[in-house]
Amino acid sequence: MTASAPASTPAANASDATKISNFLRQVIESDLERGTYANRRWAGSPGDAAHQAAGTPDPAKIRTRFPPEPNGYLHIGHAKSICINFGLARDYQGVCHLRFDDTNPEKEDAEYVSSIKNSVQWLGFDWNNGRETNLYQASDYFDFMYRAAEYLIEAGHAYVDEQTVEQMRINRGDFSKPGVNSPFRARTPAENLQIFREMRDGQHEDGSMVLRAKIDMASPNINMRDPAIYRIRRATHHNTGDAWCIYPMYTYAHPIEDALEQITHSFCTLEFEDQRPFYDWVLERLIEGGLLSAPPPRQYEFARLNLTYVITSKRKLAQLVYDHKVNGWDDPRMPTIVGLRRRGYTPASLQLFAERIGVTKSDSWIDYATLEGCLREDLELKAHRGMAVLDPVKLVLTNWDEEFGTGHLEPCTQPALPNVPEGTEPPPARHFSMGKEVWIERTDYEEVPPKGYKRLFPGNKVRLKGGYVIECTGANKDADGQITEVLATVIPGTKSGTSGADSVKAKAAITWVGVADGVQAEVRMYDRLFLDAQPDAGGKDFIESLNPDSLKVITAIVEPSLAKARPDDKFQFERHGYFVADRVDHVQGTKPVFNLAVGLKDSWGK
Repeated sequence: MTASAPASTPAANASDATKISNFLRQVIESDLERGTYANRRWAGSPGDAAHQAAGTPDPAKIRTRFPPEPNGYLHIGHAKSICINFGLARDYQGVCHLRFDDTNPEKEDAEYVSSIKNSVQWLGFDWNNGRETNLYQASDYFDFMYRAAEYLIEAGHAYVDEQTVEQMRINRGDFSKPGVNSPFRARTPAENLQIFREMRDGQHEDGSMVLRAKIDMASPNINMRDPAIYRIRRATHHNTGDAWCIYPMYTYAHPIEDALEQITHSFCTLEFEDQRPFYDWVLERLIEGGLLSAPPPRQYEFARLNLTYVITSKRKLAQLVYDHKVNGWDDPRMPTIVGLRRRGYTPASLQLFAERIGVTKSDSWIDYATLEGCLREDLELKAHRGMAVLDPVKLVLTNWDEEFGTGHLEPCTQPALPNVPEGTEPPPARHFSMGKEVWIERTDYEEVPPKGYKRLFPGNKVRLKGGYVIECTGANKDADGQITEVLATVIPGTKSGTSGADSVKAKAAITWVGVADGVQAEVRMYDRLFLDAQPDAGGKDFIESLNPDSLKVITAIVEPSLAKARPDDKFQFERHGYFVADRVDHVQGTKPVFNLAVGLKDSWGK
């Protein structure tokens, strides 16, 4: 279900949400019950008070938004926010907007816009609502933001300040000392308006002055001590080009964007909590002036995602990329959505993760194992099985020719999925061949077995999974004592699926791949990128905790069905874990490349 698809009834929504109820849901349900936003009007597009007044009652019960700045690739923290905003809109018969907060012209790029749109859709959400395409750019509102700034000046709520950055910093005060009024604060509205228009027209140098809100320099909330709302910045914008040389500050632009789009619930992370009073102040002033319609949006903050063994700072992620510590933004070790996708994570697993960790008002750390567990849970009943030998050594069945004839290949089958939900058509079985020589894992043979070892050692019997029971007779070694071949005899009449399969008891079953039809594949064994659970906490140099073994590339042998995989197909390599055919480098049939997505169990928990 996409974000634009309404749920059946409000009662059903409440019932469905019981197991994941949180304070954001409680806020929404309270507003719906009280009819807080029941009389809103929507003209079909963002706009000021007059524009919306000409519209019809808004069919969306609530409106939320996901407002990324297009200055980088989205990461796992953004995935949580996407699931919250689009998911809540879906669950409460609402609509979620995708808005690009592109008020900073120097850091934004169309490449990131495209990537963000793809990531939202890949996660299973959509910004379309019937004939409405709720895809917006903050820069489209620059004209209104400028008009609103002129109104604030005329109403005596804003002034142009020509202090230096250092002077403003000193005069702002701190938590123990109130601020000092700017010497330019007493200018008349007419003077401020004239200078502000000069700023707009390019008559003043970058950084020479700013437009500030006139609030209270003694406020205990430092963010309310006359915050800047416009600065001079000569920079070409990816959407508006060189039309502007002044740009609004994010804290001023954001509430206006929400209001123009008739957002009801503006969800953001806790670092914006101190900015909420200014958010409300901007909207109150512009509603007083008749520029925006009431009731205004309300901002609610939740704890950001802190995931162990991960960093989410865009600056630090960029450093990893540009210093070639990883192989690009979509490196499967990266916490970016494109990286997680290439690693083998699924939309369902990330949605499950967002639901499982919940929404709280207090910061806490989430164990990376929780994320991995969600992927295992999703793939368990979906990922087709296959056999792969990651550290191959040849096993020779010395009596094969005698028992079956020289060159004989025995056809074998195994289910693609061992547990298919009732009423579901099982996928076609896998087919592969067993002959005189097969590949097995090097660790499946021990000349002197340790206690409890049940695989191959001289005199022991094991089953080749899907094939015959064999009895180990020993091994050949090279001059250095390394095993070059494991030797065994096949026991006829014991093939899996035949009446004699249980005639000989074997203590274990091992995976294998036939030499005759096995295919070489590049397998990338990925591990966590950092050894430290909190690699950048407390000012630590995160580079120093990079895991030197986070990637090992090996040549493995895989069964024929795996060689036929399409890019992005997921599998369980039996005994080893879940793997994905690399969506960039894998070529079906000719160049198999697989990435380890997650092991079968949490090896880090020990």
